[in-house]
Amino acid sequence: MGIVINLFLLVFAAVVFFVIGFFVGRYFLERIGTTKVLEAEERAVQIVQEAQKEANEYKELKVSEVNQEWKKKRREFDQEVVVKNNKFSLLQKQIQQKEGQLKKQAQDLRDSERKMQDQRKESEQIMETVKLRSVELERITAEQNQRLESIANLQADEARQMLIDNMVSKAREEATETIHRIHEDAEQQAERLAEKTLLTAIQRISFEQATENALSVVHIQSDELKGRIIGREGRNIKAFENATGVDIIVDDTPEVVILSCFDPFRRELAKLTLQKLLVDGIIHPVAIEKAYEDAKKEIDDVIMSAGEEALAALQIPDMPSELVRLIGNMKFHTVYGQNLLQHSREVAMLSGLMAAELKLDARIAKRAGLLHDIGLVLPESNEPHAITGSAFLKKFNESSIVINAVAAHHGDVEKESALADLIDAANVVSLSRPGARGAITADGNVKRLESLEEIAKGFPGVLKTYALQAGREIRVIVEGDNVSDSQADVLAHDIANKIESEAQYPGQIRVTIVRERRSIAYAK
Repeated sequence: MGIVINLFLLVFAAVVFFVIGFFVGRYFLERIGTTKVLEAEERAVQIVQEAQKEANEYKELKVSEVNQEWKKKRREFDQEVVVKNNKFSLLQKQIQQKEGQLKKQAQDLRDSERKMQDQRKESEQIMETVKLRSVELERITAEQNQRLESIANLQADEARQMLIDNMVSKAREEATETIHRIHEDAEQQAERLAEKTLLTAIQRISFEQATENALSVVHIQSDELKGRIIGREGRNIKAFENATGVDIIVDDTPEVVILSCFDPFRRELAKLTLQKLLVDGIIHPVAIEKAYEDAKKEIDDVIMSAGEEALAALQIPDMPSELVRLIGNMKFHTVYGQNLLQHSREVAMLSGLMAAELKLDARIAKRAGLLHDIGLVLPESNEPHAITGSAFLKKFNESSIVINAVAAHHGDVEKESALADLIDAANVVSLSRPGARGAITADGNVKRLESLEEIAKGFPGVLKTYALQAGREIRVIVEGDNVSDSQADVLAHDIANKIESEAQYPGQIRVTIVRERRSIAYAK
């Protein structure tokens, strides 16, 4: 019984302790949870504050970056505005200068027209004076007839013939002086206008002034390739020269190989062949033959490209493909040592600019200038190249102005328009520039000078002739007793006309008559 009571008490005590422990534990757990929640809330508030701080810093950083980018863009925009304003100001100045030049040219033209009108009026007045003098001469002749008949008892016919001879001689001298003065005034006016037009055209183009030579330079990547080009015992060079007909020169010049040939077409083929070999890096006789055949296929593209480039540069549309090919083929021909395509482009530019200055059709002028030497790339003919070229152009329905300008630019036919004169003048300017006639030999130049001297010697009263300044001037010494001043003027024009009809020359030739009279006396 006591044991049961003790067990009961133990169980009761255990239950009591369990209940007490349960409530005590729950209390402590609630206190701990509350603490954790408070700590979590504090941590959350701290995290939120840190996040807001970082967000504010990030926002400030981004705002600063955006401000800096905006300032940069603003500076660039301001700089661009300044550059645009400068360009606009420069363009305005250029436009103002052009307007000033055009106004000055218009004023010069008006002044020229006014001077020509004044000269025309002066000529009319001179003609009226000549008519009045003719009436006066008739009156004087009648009086002289009567006086001669009464004084010398001459027959009327004899006296009349004597008076006529005297008056005709005097009238001829006076007319020669008047014509010479009018001719000089008109010639000076025309020369000033022509000089101004030519200078304006020449100043507005800039072509390279270099003569065509017989060499082409090919650049290589390194001097090691020279050994491959030469080949073992020179077999590659021999195969290259046999295939292309062009000599290849490999010397000590660094990274350069020279091709030598007088035929520009062969030289261009050889250049394309060598460039293909250098690209492949394989050089032997078989590869040389293959590269040469490929170059022959590509040369047509080179010719067409050269023709199309010339037409595009000159802004000439609607050209038949066959003519485009012939224009491109000019690149491989020369005229007096000058590349034919470069010469034709230069003539076209000069003709177009002069035509624009003279209020003519610049488009037709450029077309005729580019095609004026087309006969030089056609098959050889017994006729001059100007006639051959004009006949060929008729097949393509070219305008009559272009055909006549092509045919007449060497004087083979008569010029039918002002544009034909422009083509002739532009051709002379191009061929007369420095280096354009480098192909003329010394013997040929001497013969030309001798022929000019012989032409001048054929006139009566001429003592000696001298060709000066490489044939640009002929100085003629005449007998002072037999040639008067007025006769010297007529003689100069006669010699100039004969040179124009019988000689071929670039530019112009000045004829100078030197009349000298010496009086000698001896004191004994």
